[in-house]
Amino acid sequence: MLELKHVHKMYNPGTINEICLFEDFNLDIEDGQFVSVVGSNGSGKTSMLNIICGSIPIDSGSILVNGTDITRQRDYIRHRKIGRVFQDPSKGTCPSMTILENLAIADNKGKGYGLGRGTNRARVDAYRQMLASVNLGLEDKLHTKVGALSGGQRQTLALLMATMNPIEFLILDEHTAALDPKTAEIVMELTGKIVEEKKVTTIMVTHNLRYAVEYGDRLLMMHQGKAIIDKAGEEKKAIKVEDILGTFNQISIECGN
Repeated sequence: MLELKHVHKMYNPGTINEICLFEDFNLDIEDGQFVSVVGSNGSGKTSMLNIICGSIPIDSGSILVNGTDITRQRDYIRHRKIGRVFQDPSKGTCPSMTILENLAIADNKGKGYGLGRGTNRARVDAYRQMLASVNLGLEDKLHTKVGALSGGQRQTLALLMATMNPIEFLILDEHTAALDPKTAEIVMELTGKIVEEKKVTTIMVTHNLRYAVEYGDRLLMMHQGKAIIDKAGEEKKAIKVEDILGTFNQISIECGN
């Protein structure tokens, strides 16, 4: 279980730009939950992800994973058990390296590096089969530099790399926002398949209300650092896009978005 307890986070303290984003914020996420998070710009969605991942510190409160306090744990240590896919397809891969080399790096996450080869030839067939399953032709481009791929292909590769090894949390930060509609559908279908197969606890921030409704077993709507809608289980299944569209539009207008 992931627990955020009494989290307080202020930006630019002591200046005219001081903003208190989170004040006594509490959130529990059960193991295996797939949580979709929506909200207007500035509502705290991405900041919440950054707090979980350790990218930004909190002013007070605590972050617990299965009862263990990780509040002061460094981000690179947390990332041993976290897979994260960003909105920008270029952030999850190395463009100057080939697909094979990128996959080899992801495959070795958390393992010791010696003076052997960077790529394990015995794993090439497994990589090829994994890539073939997404039907984007990537299995025939193992020796192609990732920088030559389309945004959708890179994002698909980033998602596969983030989930190659066992992880406790999958963090998706608007991972389809920069993609065309057709490719976004492919990436979302792959996301749903991976989460279901690996039973990994997943937090997905998205501006696509349809994706938020169709995917996951819990839905949060954030506003001014608070979860103003929190539906799980059967309540989540009963939600339709139009049920949350009015609230989303209202708070977006209030925020000038």
